[in-house]
Amino acid sequence: MPSHSGRMSLREPDPAPRPARSAATTGTPRKWRSLTWLRGRTPAVQPVSVPMAGKPEPDTPGSAAGAAPTRAGGTQLVEIIDGSSRPTATAVLTKNDPAASSLELVQPVPRLPFLAAVPASWRPKRAWLSLVPSPRATPFTFGYLVLLLGTSLLLRFGSSKLTDKLLAVSSTDAHNMARHPLTALLTSAFWIADGGWLPYAVIFAIAVAPFERRFGGLRTALVFFSGHVLATIATELPVMALIHTDVLPHSAGRWLDIGVSYGFLTTAGVLVALLRGRARIAGIVALELFVIGVYVTDDPASLASVVTVLGHACAAHFGLLVWGPRLRSAPRIAR
Repeated sequence: MPSHSGRMSLREPDPAPRPARSAATTGTPRKWRSLTWLRGRTPAVQPVSVPMAGKPEPDTPGSAAGAAPTRAGGTQLVEIIDGSSRPTATAVLTKNDPAASSLELVQPVPRLPFLAAVPASWRPKRAWLSLVPSPRATPFTFGYLVLLLGTSLLLRFGSSKLTDKLLAVSSTDAHNMARHPLTALLTSAFWIADGGWLPYAVIFAIAVAPFERRFGGLRTALVFFSGHVLATIATELPVMALIHTDVLPHSAGRWLDIGVSYGFLTTAGVLVALLRGRARIAGIVALELFVIGVYVTDDPASLASVVTVLGHACAAHFGLLVWGPRLRSAPRIAR
């Protein structure tokens, strides 16, 4: 047929269709790479499944319009990584290709956090972890327990001559209270008579650490040592008076009187006073039963046990009736 120049031109026959590419051919077409470089992002391509040998591919709505053009006899291969549908490679597989029968697309397992890989029964509970004293949350309780652990180890592994001398100086008995009361009052709260540190660690975690989390370390130290000093003076002054009047023998002023029970019973009394309703009644009953239980399990007939139970009762009620109403309206410390 005539062209625009007036000359005759013969139409060339259509070229033969290009053979399909093999499965090893990978990469992105040049036109897509150029567009990607200009736009600065990868064009979105919908993932298409690879048909298995002998299984027809189901028609899904929108698959023909959303998928990128493919060559004859092949389908795009999209690798799914981390739940996204970013195409990483394009492969054209023929229907008669033996690699298509063994090819399976497996979606990788998403990455899980570290704690998610740990069984739920092995994970620590936050409620239990909050009861454990720590140097950041409860510095007074944690430091006091470390100090008690050191003195307990000294009593266990130190020489008996040295430990006996230290305990004799630190005891708040009538003899020491009459000669060096300040030294006896300050040092007697740093020793545990029976050396059992672990039970006291549990008691401090229940009776002292919650108090410190609410009111801070300085106020905890004030309440703790005020209860220790008051209960010691309230029990030792009558003993000193009875010894001075010869009602009690002079040997009664030499018994060993050390421990931390007066201090933590004072903080426990404050915690019970902060409860409300039936919880406060149950707390008072539990506190009184604890004081009576310590007395019964000790030697109830001895004078030392009588003095000790009076000191326990004085410390617990001092925190319950004196410090409790004062701290009930005190604000919590900022965390």
